[in-house]
Amino acid sequence: MFDSGLDGAMKTKPLFLFGCIALLSLTTVCLASAADTKIEQALRDLDAQWSAAAGAKDLDKTVSYYSADAIVMPPNASAATTKESIRSAWKEMLTSPGAAISWKTTKVEVAKSGDLAYVSGTYEETMTDASGTPVKDRGKYVEIFKKQADRTWKVVADIWNSDLPASAPAAPEKK
Repeated sequence: MFDSGLDGAMKTKPLFLFGCIALLSLTTVCLASAADTKIEQALRDLDAQWSAAAGAKDLDKTVSYYSADAIVMPPNASAATTKESIRSAWKEMLTSPGAAISWKTTKVEVAKSGDLAYVSGTYEETMTDASGTPVKDRGKYVEIFKKQADRTWKVVADIWNSDLPASAPAAPEKK
């Protein structure tokens, strides 16, 4: 019987090839995971900067985080769908007496495509009511970020609502 010695080599080639493919796949997954982690941290940082701008009552900086086609859905108000209406909504919030607002990211999810993400978290807000009494609110929010053509991230949808129970409607005035 003739022994060419090829049987051993033929058996190890597929095993070697499989090992290379597995290593390449693992490397690709690790690189994608690292990229997602980098985007996630960038969005956490961006959201913290946005909260700081709102906390400083910087109207121009606060509204600069929105894309040109953003929709903002504040509680107990109509949706703001234009730059002017978004600016007006924020102006009302930031300039009302005793206003203070801040929020903190608790979760970031990045789409596999790497160009869309959502950020959610909690907020705290203080306003002064018509009688001059400070009213504290706390709740949760969701923001949808989209990577723009210039590679920056902008918010395309923003919604928040209170964790506190809704207040009873005022009784109608008697005549």
